[in-house]
Amino acid sequence: MHLEPEIFPRSAWVLTDGKAGDVAQCVGVVEALGIPYEARKIAPRPPFSWWLPFGPTDPREWETRTQSPIAPPYPDIAVASGRRAAAYLRRVKWLSKGNTFTVFLKDPRTGPGAADLIWVPEHDRLRGRNVLVTPTSPHRFSQAKLAALRSEKAPTIDKLSHPRVAVLVGGDSRHHTFTDGDQSLFLNGLRQLASDESARFMITASRRTPPALAYGLSSLAKSGGHLYWTGEAPNPLGHYLAKADAIVATADSTNMIGEATTTGKPVHVFQPSGGHSKITGFLESLARLGVIHPFPGPLKTTTYEPIDATPVIADRIKLDFSASRKPEGAT
Repeated sequence: MHLEPEIFPRSAWVLTDGKAGDVAQCVGVVEALGIPYEARKIAPRPPFSWWLPFGPTDPREWETRTQSPIAPPYPDIAVASGRRAAAYLRRVKWLSKGNTFTVFLKDPRTGPGAADLIWVPEHDRLRGRNVLVTPTSPHRFSQAKLAALRSEKAPTIDKLSHPRVAVLVGGDSRHHTFTDGDQSLFLNGLRQLASDESARFMITASRRTPPALAYGLSSLAKSGGHLYWTGEAPNPLGHYLAKADAIVATADSTNMIGEATTTGKPVHVFQPSGGHSKITGFLESLARLGVIHPFPGPLKTTTYEPIDATPVIADRIKLDFSASRKPEGAT
């Protein structure tokens, strides 16, 4: 039997509306493909933005307009994320006469026909022949990158005694609220961990972190000899993950927890008030694998095989892209 050689993509677009989480996931996947890419940012105006992903794209951003985000030449692969980008991805497919292989990360809300390949996390309901499902989300922290960061000198981190704990703090969201009681419980849990285990923290907060909690974290860092990132460049998150012995993360961000699981280090999850069935399902699946543990609680030291969806998604893209380029009937 004659086997056709694999056909590999040579160019890619990352197509988003600029949200940091969407960009990070798409870039992580494209970097895992190992091909050059361009980041294309869409910015539809109302009322077009209101109608997406179902409605038409903004005519101001059509391919014939100056500085259009979807102007040719079109790439071999376009990877998109975010509901606004779904309609633009469909237009790229049409404009390229079907030659661009389209990939959408997360549920596009318009069904499995929205792209040639769709990735969703396990806790999303979308399923189909072209839908790839994994327990966690894609990201930019490959095993090779974490290994390189682990061996790289970072004086402010390296001088911390062990155990070093990366503390990844989100904030209020559509499904979660950090009440005053939640904030006190979280801060007290960190203080207890520092006291009982002599842990040293590497703390990051987000724009969603309530001001009182951010102040409490900053004060804890100053008084206890911990690190607290205040948002200035460069972002130390990669070093924090690579050099941590354990991780504490808040449950409002599945992306943040997913990044933590790439380390193979125990992840201690704090659940603020609220919740959502999808997030609950996501956490339950990781708990069954022995990956996450409740916080506040004792520090765990057990490790596990790192969970990394990014190379799985990249491999599936390569496979499906190659299959789409082979003549009909070829094997």
